[in-house]
Amino acid sequence: MIVTNDRRLRLGEALKASVVGLVRAWRWAWGAMAVCALVWAVRPFMVGVLGWVWAAAALVAGLILIGALARTAVSDDRNDARRLGLGAAGLQLGLPELRLLGAALLCSVFMAMILSVVALVLLAVFGMAELNAEAIRLRDWAAVGPIWKLVLLAVVTLLAFYGVLVMVVRLSLFAPATLGRGHMVSLNSMGIAQGSFRPLLGGLVVVVGLPILGLLILTGAGLPSGVATWIVWAVVISAFEAPLALAFLGAAYRRLEYWTPQGAPHD
Repeated sequence: MIVTNDRRLRLGEALKASVVGLVRAWRWAWGAMAVCALVWAVRPFMVGVLGWVWAAAALVAGLILIGALARTAVSDDRNDARRLGLGAAGLQLGLPELRLLGAALLCSVFMAMILSVVALVLLAVFGMAELNAEAIRLRDWAAVGPIWKLVLLAVVTLLAFYGVLVMVVRLSLFAPATLGRGHMVSLNSMGIAQGSFRPLLGGLVVVVGLPILGLLILTGAGLPSGVATWIVWAVVISAFEAPLALAFLGAAYRRLEYWTPQGAPHD
């Protein structure tokens, strides 16, 4: 993997690289995509105890897919990806996948703590505002409280959600960083993303938000319908959404990484 001293994330370059990375993922990790899509597509048919079996299989399939996509995203070529443990057609399960799971769990615990603190702070602020609870229940918004107080509460709420969003975006590089560095990277990924919140957010909106929005619009329009809806979501997320998102995150990581195994200067 090549990293540079120029730790600036240019959104246009990263998005172009993500398209190239998507094509590489289709070529190198098509097996992992197929397995993950198949496992998730059969979810509607798994009832009773089979639901627990499916949950375990879905976790393993997801780890295989993310591991393959992360290796592809941080590698210069196929040989480099294989040195990182990429299996045939992206099918592999080893220590790197366990590191990914551990990093994901640590990030999830951290975000759960942040959300709990934010929720408690917001509850305290709204409690001190002394709004008219009966008016809120009746949806009589004019009688809830003074307009200045409502505006202030809205601003505080937006700032709180903005803070949560910043944390989520800065943690988003944990998967490529874990594979790129060869050890578990969770909260340390915030250091890699430091100073690149806006391009990271913009890229995630494009590669994650827009495809999901398109699927939601189609689902809302009833195309497709029934079990076919779940199958389409499983296939699109496994074969397009996840590869594109990891390709973008990998491209961003390669441009922002500052760490080398030997501590040597970057190329």
